[in-house]
Amino acid sequence: MKPKKELIFLPLGGSGEIGMNVNLYGCDGKWIMVDLGMTFGDPSYPGVELVLPDLTFIEKHRKDLLGVVLTHAHEDHIGAIPYLIQDLNVPLYATPFTAGLIAKKLQEEGIEDEIELNIIENEGSVEIGPFHCRYVPLAHSILEGNALLIDTPYGKIFHTGDWKLDENPVTGEPTTPAELSAIGDEGILALVGDSTNVFNKEASGSETGVREGLEAVVREQTGRVLITTFASNAARVKTIGDIAKATGRQLCMVGRSLHRIVEVAKANGYLKDFPTSIREDDAMKLPRDQVLILSTGTQGEPRAALSRISDRSHARIQLQEGDTVIYSSKQIPGNEVGISVVQNALAEQGVHIVTERQAHVHVSGHPGVPELEKMYGWIRPQIAVPVHGERRHMEEHARLAARVGVPQQIVPINGSAIRLAPGAPKVIDHVEHGRLVLDGDVIVPADGQTMVERRRLAHGGFIGVVLAMKGGRLAADPLIQIQGVPVEDEVEDFIEDCKDAAKAAVKKTAGKPVHALSEAVRVSVRRIAREWTGKKPVTKVDILEV
Repeated sequence: MKPKKELIFLPLGGSGEIGMNVNLYGCDGKWIMVDLGMTFGDPSYPGVELVLPDLTFIEKHRKDLLGVVLTHAHEDHIGAIPYLIQDLNVPLYATPFTAGLIAKKLQEEGIEDEIELNIIENEGSVEIGPFHCRYVPLAHSILEGNALLIDTPYGKIFHTGDWKLDENPVTGEPTTPAELSAIGDEGILALVGDSTNVFNKEASGSETGVREGLEAVVREQTGRVLITTFASNAARVKTIGDIAKATGRQLCMVGRSLHRIVEVAKANGYLKDFPTSIREDDAMKLPRDQVLILSTGTQGEPRAALSRISDRSHARIQLQEGDTVIYSSKQIPGNEVGISVVQNALAEQGVHIVTERQAHVHVSGHPGVPELEKMYGWIRPQIAVPVHGERRHMEEHARLAARVGVPQQIVPINGSAIRLAPGAPKVIDHVEHGRLVLDGDVIVPADGQTMVERRRLAHGGFIGVVLAMKGGRLAADPLIQIQGVPVEDEVEDFIEDCKDAAKAAVKKTAGKPVHALSEAVRVSVRRIAREWTGKKPVTKVDILEV
């Protein structure tokens, strides 16, 4: 598929899901990509931490891809870059802070000299073929959150990225309502917008209000206080640094990503008055009421600092009865189990836990209904294209857009090529899309053989059968090995039944080809497992001629 004299919007990730945002815009035979994000693994991907978008379609057309424009530095918008950008081999465009974090990622992969990274000044713009992209600052839970005003020969797109309204931001200066209204006056064909909080009837709230709530909770505590938040939320990080100073506590940052965010932020002129983080060993020597620990691990990630602190496997940081952990974050759907494991482990140690349910310690970085209504009032697009949400979010977003007077709405799915102009918006094609997983150091299809086999192993366990054969007969008893088959205290009896089934199958298939013998034994042994456990373990038969 090659765009003609038309404007096409084509999401490859982030439509029908929260995370892994990848969007293509095409016209006059060329494409640009907006964002290249990832998402985190879940129990359906055993052993996997990162999930990446399948870019097969645009890789086949990469000679027509002009570049990747990044809206901001959250992992669901830039996280796939170090793993996939070499296959695309196109320039990257980002504002200074976002570019700084991307540069760190490229350096870690050892590809910083292979990829062109262009820094666009805040509120700057760039010409990329038939696309003129202008950065429009919006408040969000990270430095330099931006919308993109994309001007094409067929109309202007206002691509919101992730955003919220904040009249009292802690960092940055978002575009004013008057400036947004002026953009609307230019005539906007389509608003492609964030749907994450469309079911929230109230506005997301100001970062300044969180400062007050967090400080009040910290002042009440007499033990150590640990605050966990997303490392990328530099505004919250700044807030926590200010609270440490205001409450007379020394700040100790725990987690490599936090140190990286602060380093890049300072290099770009932010966090100038941020307190110096003391060493972890020194933090443990201070009186407990004189330390404030800032930690990663809000979502129960097993290798994050808070998880290791909760199970007492962290090398230096420990908590005890009377200490407090404050979750200055939102629980992302799908992470409930991991978060509960950490919180229960903390509770067993007598640690007090405070979340947004108990105190005003967090605000979202995404727009609620009042904010969405205001944005539509300023931008006044002809078409609403909801993205960045599950299907229910996007459908509700489309209904909201219709309610506030947007003439047309179209809800995309990943892989749907939507012609926005000329004419009414419509789906004109469906292209290859999907998911990849980073499994260790290898990228494989999310539904490929590796993941299918691992799911089967995780669900049913494994049985290995080794047959020593001589002259078409068993030379010894079959060797049975099991892993993950739920027989517990009856292992020996179960294995004996498996051996008997294997022997019977060998006799039944005497004189038949080896593959027939192998399959008969496999089926017979797995039948025994099903009768014993109700499970169908992965069963493998090896035949040795002696």
